[in-house]
Amino acid sequence: MHVMLQASGSLPSTSWELVLQSSPETKVVLVVITVFSVLSWFIIGLKWWQFRGVRRQAHRFFNELERTTRLQDAYHAVMKLPPSPFNRLFREGLSFVTELKPGGLAADGGKGGALSATQLEALKAVLGKEVAAERDLMARFVSWLATIGSVGPLLGLLGTVLGVMDAFIGIASRGSGNLSAVAPGVAEALVTTVAGLAAAIPAVIAYNVFVNRLGLFAGELEGFANELIGSMAREGLL
Repeated sequence: MHVMLQASGSLPSTSWELVLQSSPETKVVLVVITVFSVLSWFIIGLKWWQFRGVRRQAHRFFNELERTTRLQDAYHAVMKLPPSPFNRLFREGLSFVTELKPGGLAADGGKGGALSATQLEALKAVLGKEVAAERDLMARFVSWLATIGSVGPLLGLLGTVLGVMDAFIGIASRGSGNLSAVAPGVAEALVTTVAGLAAAIPAVIAYNVFVNRLGLFAGELEGFANELIGSMAREGLL
């Protein structure tokens, strides 16, 4: 029906007019794509802010560690910092060791004897679990970007198919197949494809960027966990 109206004199001259004169089905698809696009940009902003904050926290944490020579001093220094994945991992490791060896952080921390092989494996498991938990926390909502990147073009294609079907129905009802009758319907159908790609492309780019940063973040945490075990062994806690 809207094709008949367009052909009768009110042909759209801009993309916005094309959207306003589109069919209800096309408008519904465009609204859904717009919601996904807004959600995508919200997640992009949120994750960018989180990764930026974690990077600042890591710099402060490691700067504090470099100023100390013993784990006991390092513990008191970093626990004054705002909560971060690194001081949570640090606290988890030291808390586990001090539960096995009360007073282990004292100056004579090695007097309780070294940990057994089973206890050492348990310590590694505790640190690994904390690393995985911090990685999962940072990865929260990132998978939505992959979903939007995959679904966006499909929604655009759905809107295009609906628009083409509607255009053909209008042409059949009018009994005219000339260019002026076909063009508005086809142009309207392509609007959803453009909208779907516009929503999907930033989401896919951001997803790949954040996945790469997640890998670097997890690797940095694992490296610090290994360094922490080495420092404990050096001070006789293991």
